[in-house]
Amino acid sequence: MAESYPALRAGQRLTAELLDSMLPRFARKTTDTSRASTTTLADDEHLTFTVEANAVYAMDGWIKYFASTTPDIQIGFATPTGTLGEWGWLMPGSTTTGTATAGYSIRTDTNDAADPRAGYGTSDSNMYTPISGLWRIGSTAGSLTLRWAQNTSNATATIVFTDSWLRLQRIA
Repeated sequence: MAESYPALRAGQRLTAELLDSMLPRFARKTTDTSRASTTTLADDEHLTFTVEANAVYAMDGWIKYFASTTPDIQIGFATPTGTLGEWGWLMPGSTTTGTATAGYSIRTDTNDAADPRAGYGTSDSNMYTPISGLWRIGSTAGSLTLRWAQNTSNATATIVFTDSWLRLQRIA
């Protein structure tokens, strides 16, 4: 069964608020953020959305980052209590090298809404990962926020770059 939000009815009054609720939300990083010597997931100050209780959202995005091979990166999401769903990414694998002859391996993991996941870095190039998911918000409204940190604590900073973005669309 196809889902849509909001459910429009013949004769319904179209208001600015109703039309606005139909638009996707877009969050873009406006500055680089560096984190070093920490494995504690922290909210990204730019990649966050307010979500409604008892709603369903589809998400996609593009995360550009640098993580050396020692700290790597871990990504997860903070969600309101009772949120279910899954998210995934196309993440460089653990045998990643930046050489033209070796290429890149790709992980295609899917993750429970509440679970963070480690991704890999290289010492010689910036990386990006496309990311997507579906979030079923429970009876508590709140924020849906990308969280990230180093996977292994290291003095070499892991960086999520300006113009990384997420798009969120309410679908039910």
